[in-house]
Amino acid sequence: MDIKTLLDIIANQGFPIALSILLIFRIDRFMQEIVTAQKEGYRQVLENTKEIHNTITTLNQQNREYYSLRFGEVQKELSGMKVELGRIK
Repeated sequence: MDIKTLLDIIANQGFPIALSILLIFRIDRFMQEIVTAQKEGYRQVLENTKEIHNTITTLNQQNREYYSLRFGEVQKELSGMKVELGRIK
């Protein structure tokens, strides 16, 4: 095999190999960006879920306090009615 044939083989086969290597590196970088974006998305979903959970917990606590207060008021009214009913007899 002479030097011209060897150079032709390298020239013809080297370009596809170099292009393949370049594409592999670009795809790898693209995949890393996708993974980073996905992790950020998961972090945001987790953060929003925690915020929603805290909001629901706060609302539940406020509802419990409100209805507990209303229940206490209703009990006082009912006990007052019992006293009045007891006197009527």
